[in-house]
Amino acid sequence: MDLPGAGATVTAESSGAPAPRRKRRGWRIALIAIAAVVLLVGGVAGVYAWTLSNTFDSQTVKIPDVFPDEASRPPAATSDGATGDGATGQNILLLGSDTRGANDGSIADLTGQRSDTIMVVHVPENRENIYVMSIMRDSWVDIPGEGEAKINAAMSYGGVPLAVQTIEGLLGARIDHVAIVDFTGFKGITDALGGVDIDNPVGFESSAMKGRYFDEGPQRLNGTEALAFVRERYAFADGDFQRARNQQAFIKAVLGKSLTAETLTNPARISDLVGAIAPYLAVDDGLNSAYVAGLAVQLRDVRVGDVTFFTLPTTGTGTSPDGQSIVVIDQEKLKAVQEGFQTDTLDTYQPEVQTIE
Repeated sequence: MDLPGAGATVTAESSGAPAPRRKRRGWRIALIAIAAVVLLVGGVAGVYAWTLSNTFDSQTVKIPDVFPDEASRPPAATSDGATGDGATGQNILLLGSDTRGANDGSIADLTGQRSDTIMVVHVPENRENIYVMSIMRDSWVDIPGEGEAKINAAMSYGGVPLAVQTIEGLLGARIDHVAIVDFTGFKGITDALGGVDIDNPVGFESSAMKGRYFDEGPQRLNGTEALAFVRERYAFADGDFQRARNQQAFIKAVLGKSLTAETLTNPARISDLVGAIAPYLAVDDGLNSAYVAGLAVQLRDVRVGDVTFFTLPTTGTGTSPDGQSIVVIDQEKLKAVQEGFQTDTLDTYQPEVQTIE
């Protein structure tokens, strides 16, 4: 046989006793070479992974004391053992803030401010799908210790812990992690992706970009356009309802561009994405790079078609006892949503009108 480094073919008859030693030596050289390549590639990958995690952990703001007292919270989810790794369903609260343009730490302290956007992301135990539910910010709910008010007032009354407690009370399910996203970050992540393709459900003239009309139907947006798209509400007869649908459409577009082989196999692009959004994120201590990386591995087979968007069901708008214009939650349909979150069965919940087709 041909040995690595040998200049000729040798046989047992012609080489005699030394042949086995040369054979073993040749394979040792080959194994050392393979090991060197593996270590080199692994080392580069390790440095890259460390750099990426360092970017996320160092540039995101950590929110202290995110969660309310344990005694007031719903029970933690338990695993039924189906996946074999102890994974449980996860609920991540996303709060959108439109109050600033650079991360100076103020995003982590929203006491006295109201959240502009509220979404709950549910990742089921089987990690086969993702569910994203928008909650209208003017929804009339019970805020613990404060009585009834618009749900986004919870932030101004008691900061992030009271917002978490209010939403846990509404759903009867525990929130596992919290992320506050500054809208300005949408611009950076869009540009890092080279633009995103939106299927705009309703044409409108932007109030932020004078002279810019967003046509109905498919179109590509750059970062500045994406920011105007997700912020707009004054152009719509139903205001916040359409804005929520547009924000869902934007997230779908970002996922559609991110969850592709072109992006997932491009370390530079992934690094750009993390670098673009991290400075505009505030997260709880547990929502770190290790958690995100682990969840990403578990969701590696999920594609944009596996993500369901919907809005907490309402009966429309109304007037509060003190005269405020509010959004009225449909209490009967709320029960099905609560059951879906509490029993990890959102796959059986079918909203009458899907907000994203």
